[in-house]
Amino acid sequence: MKLGLRLLVTLGALLFAPLAAAQGLPVMELQAGFHRIEAEVAHTPQARIQGLMQRRAMPQQRGMLFVFPETEQHCMWMKNTYLPLSVAFLDGDGRIINVADMQPHSEENHCAAKPARYALEMNQGWFARRGLKPGDAIGGIERAPQAR
Repeated sequence: MKLGLRLLVTLGALLFAPLAAAQGLPVMELQAGFHRIEAEVAHTPQARIQGLMQRRAMPQQRGMLFVFPETEQHCMWMKNTYLPLSVAFLDGDGRIINVADMQPHSEENHCAAKPARYALEMNQGWFARRGLKPGDAIGGIERAPQAR
């Protein structure tokens, strides 16, 4: 990795880590094939409501895993969210149901195509750039804390 890019990634991580710590969210490692994901885990009602709102930057390998208490047709929106994001809705086994791209500050609902247990938000285009599609699995989901 070139020095400038390495410095940018390091600075991004330094800026992002305090935000996760400030919210008190656990961070867990997930895998999508050989791609590593550092996911903040939103498993409480307050964390799910807050989501990634007010964030101005997020490193490429970072995201947020929403753990829902029920398997339902969940929807996401982007009110007060500055980052363009992609959301993958996942079944109870971590298989991708569908992926939706979401625009900042939009109140448009983006919903699971069928009942989902999880949603994983990443920077917009993350799933597409890695060729991830419905039916592909996100590994490590079984270690996620239970929803409260």
